[in-house]
Amino acid sequence: MITKLNLATKPFRNRRTPYILAALVAFLSVISLLLLYSQFRENENRREIAERQIEEMKAEIAEQQAKGQAVQQQLSPMQRDLLVASHKLVANKTFGWSRLFYDLERLIPGSVSASRIAVENVYRDRDRIRAELEVTVISRDYQAVMAMIAAMNESGVFRSELRSQNLQAGQRSTFSEYTMAVTYLPPIAFSTPADVARNEAQNQGGAE
Repeated sequence: MITKLNLATKPFRNRRTPYILAALVAFLSVISLLLLYSQFRENENRREIAERQIEEMKAEIAEQQAKGQAVQQQLSPMQRDLLVASHKLVANKTFGWSRLFYDLERLIPGSVSASRIAVENVYRDRDRIRAELEVTVISRDYQAVMAMIAAMNESGVFRSELRSQNLQAGQRSTFSEYTMAVTYLPPIAFSTPADVARNEAQNQGGAE
């Protein structure tokens, strides 16, 4: 009695195909794992190199700072004062005073008048120049002064704080004098209305 019957014209011809496919899949898997491991090692090497460079830079910065402190300790008090004064002089020369007045005029309302601007300190903070000012304004409108201070703090270039308020009585009117502590950080770049108008005129001239 026939219990097993194979009706294929060429029986058992493809018997090795599953093994070949399995071996091919295993080979490709091994290759993929090797590539992933190689990429992982390369990333690890880059990370180690970057960490080593950062440590070297930190050590170099610390060494330079130690040398600078050693030099300052060797200076006499007069030489130290001269060094500080020279740094302030350089900062003053690089400070944009015209931009300061421009930014102040934009924020001072019509009912408030600036009466005095005193520069307390100008210094470099990283790559930016900062100025610490004492600004005195006069006005009869307290709310206008408070709104001006709020606008200065929201401008991104001023930090303003009211120091004192003094009532002043004149011959014709009574007003208050407000003194503020102001820190000014000028933006990196800006264009005044005159610059904008000049650029537009040049563009129109070039178009003609």
